[in-house]
Amino acid sequence: MKLNNYIGGSWQESEEANFTAVMNPANGKELAQVKLSTKEDVNLAVKAAKEAQKKWALVPAPKRADFLYEIGYLMKKKKEHLAQVLTKEMGKVIEEARGEVQEGIDMAFYMAGEGRRLFGETVPSELQDKFAMSVRAPIGVVGLITPWNFPVAIATWKSFPAIVAGNTFVWKPATETPMMAYEMALIFEEVGLPEGVANIVFGSGTEVGTAMIEHPDVRVISFTGSTETGRHVAETGGRHLKKVSLEMGGKNAVIVLEDADIDLAVEGILWSAFGTAGQRCTACSRVIVHKDVKKELEEKLLTAMEALTIGDGLDETVKVGPVINQKALEKIQRYVEIGKSEGATLLAGGNVLAEGEFAKGHYYEPTIFTDVKWNSRIAQEEIFGPVVSLIEVASMEEAIEVNNSVVYGLSSSIFSRDVNKVFQAQRDLDTGIVYVNAGTTGAEIHLPFGGTKGTGNGHRDSGVAALDVFTEWKSIYIDFSGKLQRAQIDVD
Repeated sequence: MKLNNYIGGSWQESEEANFTAVMNPANGKELAQVKLSTKEDVNLAVKAAKEAQKKWALVPAPKRADFLYEIGYLMKKKKEHLAQVLTKEMGKVIEEARGEVQEGIDMAFYMAGEGRRLFGETVPSELQDKFAMSVRAPIGVVGLITPWNFPVAIATWKSFPAIVAGNTFVWKPATETPMMAYEMALIFEEVGLPEGVANIVFGSGTEVGTAMIEHPDVRVISFTGSTETGRHVAETGGRHLKKVSLEMGGKNAVIVLEDADIDLAVEGILWSAFGTAGQRCTACSRVIVHKDVKKELEEKLLTAMEALTIGDGLDETVKVGPVINQKALEKIQRYVEIGKSEGATLLAGGNVLAEGEFAKGHYYEPTIFTDVKWNSRIAQEEIFGPVVSLIEVASMEEAIEVNNSVVYGLSSSIFSRDVNKVFQAQRDLDTGIVYVNAGTTGAEIHLPFGGTKGTGNGHRDSGVAALDVFTEWKSIYIDFSGKLQRAQIDVD
């Protein structure tokens, strides 16, 4: 199976182009071949998107929303098929894959609802016989660059608000997980989305991503990925005066206070740390625990970890799937060795699984360090794997200080039964998302998603806030006085 670009409503067959293999991280089997596109492919896609956007912007927003309803219904109908494809190409366990597809369905219906809102404001004018209001206006062609760890959810966070707002888009999915983009293109086709509204160009960030960012007709870039790459996207986009929305890394912590429900905290930590094999920007990679309950928490975590099953995510009994590729395995192992060298105590895990049923895949043991210093590398740098660091503190104030000590600010969590501490924490934790008595993952699509500091640049995916990325505010003044009135000057 060869995956070609979807441009202007048609598949761009190109047998002579360069292709690379799409591999199943669970067993090393080839799933497909995906095109490695060039700058010329990007130019073709942007041209199609630009031409389509002129007509698409004139379609009433409720009519644009109707397409999102149809996309949502079709995704719902194909939910199990989409989840199976997602697990095969990305590796996450099937229940998580179903959850991710559901997130895309939810986003379709939610953003379709915005087709009858897209609210602006009416305000009183300071002058007589004059009307003032603001409206949202589409921007034009937007570029979407999405990661491999959530190959459909994040794409819907970006593409659906862009569509309902009257924009067209060019989407570059991750080379590791292009099959979900292919499946979404089939859905766009089936619902009859007008040609050129959705365009998909496969390929590398260096070639395709850069061409999108530098293209003069791409007005917005919405990027999710590493902080290092995001910084480059911001720098390049800034030189071209583009609106750039970044959602990047995280070093998220669960705080467990002395009055916490420890059993509940253990559940939250395991789900947040080892779900998706730790390959979430919201994954828990630090546990900041009060000294009075540290020993109990460690013991219960170790016991609970024994029940974690590792393997191919298509197996319904498996709880931890593979990591994405060999490069990811090597990075995780490097950080485990760094943790040892820094003096942290390895409580469990710390090994690549490479024998027997794991031999052809990319598997890493769920790993926990304890007695980790708050300023050590494994407590400060994003590992993006199933590795957790336990950090001891003596008070809630110290816990919040440690939580806020990293360069990232995506998600944080606190387990406590003291309402006063909870309200103080939700105020003082410097992250874009805060959970109380839950882990660091589980965002819902009707609230903004994103973070502070090195996690982003102030924009948000999801929720109504996503519309701010894909619209411009237009202020409109209508003077029906029949004479020239000068604001500020002619006010009595």
